Parts: sequence; structure tokens; C-alpha cells
Amino acid sequence: MSTIDINYAAKLARIGLTDSEKGRFAKDLSTILDYINKLNQLDTGQVPSTSHVIKLQNVFREDKVLDSLTTDQALDNAPMKDGTSFKVPRVL
Repeated sequence: MSTIDINYAAKLARIGLTDSEKGRFAKDLSTILDYINKLNQLDTGQVPSTSHVIKLQNVFREDKVLDSLTTDQALDNAPMKDGTSFKVPRVL
């Protein structure tokens, strides 16, 4: 990676680099780009595409219709009730 490329990348990132940092980053970025080129040489034609690294599975249980509480059971622990309704303090 050339010094011009490093200067351009530093300008895009809005960071100031010293000459020694530019030299070090040029070497690091070249190593990274070489590795990416090596990865691009792999034959991935037989690898199925995926959106996640790990296999996802649904952990929810199957829906089952169950008996629900009766009105009296639901109101048993209510601090205040009015007939068949919960009674709450006025908000306004």
C-alpha cells in the first residue's frame, strides 16, 4: 500500500498520522490486503450461502389452547374490584 493510499485513508478517517505511523499502517494494511486476496482465491462454489455463522432454531414451544382463568380467579388477588372489573385509582 502506497503512502498516497495511507494519506487518503487517513484523510477519509479524519485522523492525523505521523510518518512513522504511516509506515506502520502501510505495512499492516498490506498484510491485511494480502490475506484478503488469499481468501479470495478459495473455491467457495460448493459452500451454501448463509446469513448467520451459527445455526438458528426456533426455541418457542408449540401453541396449545389451554383453559384460562375465570373472572373470579382473575379478580381474587385484585386489591380493588368493582363487580367483574379491576378498580384502579384515578390517574387525572
